[in-house]
Amino acid sequence: MKALVIGNGGREHAIAWRLAQSPRISTVFVAPGNGGTATDPALTSLPISDLQQLAQFALDEQIALTVVGPEAPWLPVQ
Repeated sequence: MKALVIGNGGREHAIAWRLAQSPRISTVFVAPGNGGTATDPALTSLPISDLQQLAQFALDEQIALTVVGPEAPWLPVQ
């Protein structure tokens, strides 16, 4: 199963790190990620922060689980 973690903070890094330890998870993507996620060989950082691009990526990669770390992505753009 592929997972996508959205965010660039320490909380998202910790979530992604823990997901990567699961035998059920084959790949963990982090968007946009941070310095810690970029150096972790178990994680793949994505330089994507646009929600439409993330949605298309999730469809293309058949992401089974998405975890949104920060509250900001859920807020409507004004």
